[in-house]
Amino acid sequence: MNLSKQKRERLLNFIKELKSSDSFDEKSLIELNEIENELNGKKYGLVWEEHEEDVDVQMRNNIPVFTEVKDKEVQLVDGGGYNFLLEGDNLHSLYLLEKTHKGKIDVIYIDPPYNTGRNDFVYNDDKIGEDDGFRHSKWISFMEKRLRMASKLMSEKGVIFISIDDREQANLKLLCDEVFSSTNFICEFIWTNNEGGGGSDSKFIKTKHEYVLCYSKDINNFHTKNVPIEDEERYRLEDEYVNERGKYQLVKLSSASIQYSTSLDYEIKMPDGTIVHPVDNTDKNRACWRWSKKKLQWGLDNGFIVYKKDKKQQWQVYTKQYVNCDKDGNIVKRTKTPLALIDKFSSTQASNKLIELFGDKRFNYPKPVDLIKWLIDRNVVCNCILDFFAGSGTTAQAVLELNKEDGGNRKFILCTNNENQICEEVTMPRIKTVITGKRADGSKYSEGLTANLKYFKTDFVSKNSKNLSKELTKHVKELIELEWGVNIDKKVNLMVMTEEELDKIEANWDKLKTTVKSIYRARQVVYTGKQKELFKNINNYIIPDYYFDDELKEVGENW
Repeated sequence: MNLSKQKRERLLNFIKELKSSDSFDEKSLIELNEIENELNGKKYGLVWEEHEEDVDVQMRNNIPVFTEVKDKEVQLVDGGGYNFLLEGDNLHSLYLLEKTHKGKIDVIYIDPPYNTGRNDFVYNDDKIGEDDGFRHSKWISFMEKRLRMASKLMSEKGVIFISIDDREQANLKLLCDEVFSSTNFICEFIWTNNEGGGGSDSKFIKTKHEYVLCYSKDINNFHTKNVPIEDEERYRLEDEYVNERGKYQLVKLSSASIQYSTSLDYEIKMPDGTIVHPVDNTDKNRACWRWSKKKLQWGLDNGFIVYKKDKKQQWQVYTKQYVNCDKDGNIVKRTKTPLALIDKFSSTQASNKLIELFGDKRFNYPKPVDLIKWLIDRNVVCNCILDFFAGSGTTAQAVLELNKEDGGNRKFILCTNNENQICEEVTMPRIKTVITGKRADGSKYSEGLTANLKYFKTDFVSKNSKNLSKELTKHVKELIELEWGVNIDKKVNLMVMTEEELDKIEANWDKLKTTVKSIYRARQVVYTGKQKELFKNINNYIIPDYYFDDELKEVGENW
């Protein structure tokens, strides 16, 4: 329905007058409200037929919780933080992550279903084919719910990367503009898959590229990490500063590419008394120097300026561009701003790596580890990484490899369902193998990327449970572990939900005090004066009310 602004306002005013009269029954008022809502609906942007998923319906009468699968835990670092693999529908995992990680995720990378029409996208247990008339609106509804939740998880300096191809790229861009705001759009990377032959998705043109949409939480807080220069061989010259600044190349001080400024258009006196202007160093008119007079003098005083004659015996003014020093004299490795075109990394190599790991091809179209590493490493702030379409677990391997390469302490959270046993037979075995360096059969795969991992499954507690508070309390441990990245092991980290439990800890404190580092206690559990003194040298945390407080209030219960 296309309406002009004036016509829409006229119709809305008419409906307002009708509603103010007493001549309409309740049913008619409801219908008038629906018409009013339609007229007030979105006038520009992505519009789609909304669909409700079975997982939404499931949450009407049930509360999602996590239950740990203890025998899948991997612990190789004593006292080290934990990474997490969450098995279940990612909408349920995101619901719980909003309780533990709201505003805490620095980097999100996702590789959602591309909705190719070849049954790669499953909606309510149905594989969506090309003949589904609601194919695109189902996909958008599916993505919109999850991206809204993802936005809440991002830190103020956070960023999200979303892989996609040209089937849903346009829809995804409009959707992301709405969810994250177009003002927070960073760029659209184009990844040219570095493999021979090109794809065969089009009947007419071979395609070899995909897209990675990139949005920040707040573009004013986002800072991109530069990439290494790729032409270091051009830095061939040396001077007395080589040990500190590295080798250098010469770059003309004149430039016609910057905006002309009279303050940068001045004469420079050469060693033989010749006067040189910026126009003498370039073919362009109204040229100017790149540096001011004051900066030029600084360059002369600190060995950054060279006066020399070219082949035509014309004086030229150069600056020294060092490989390990910036133009202000700071000793830093020279880098460059990353391009939105990523013309390396191969999906073929990614598939081969999985075959090397498993001995067979059990997952189609994995993303290259190096691609995910490159993306993650673009955010200057990168402590916690989330992937809620984890697939084969590439993001986990990327995070662990980055940590080994630069000594970082990044942690990952991966979410995936277990469709076709992908979580149990692909994601989990892959992560365990790269952590331990051993395949499932015991053979050596690598030197290992030492880390800790916990495996949680989504579960449900009925809102109609006779004692809902007691049932939910059984799953508080997992949320504590997830939020703080710890292991509640009754030895180093203790959880206290009742005063009776606290009294037992006090009674056994002589045995526990040498190992306990932290106590996580329910808000209603209050320390006595003696207990305050006993526990004063360890970390004391209050278990947040927000874990299940809203759900309990909904049914009239409290912790």
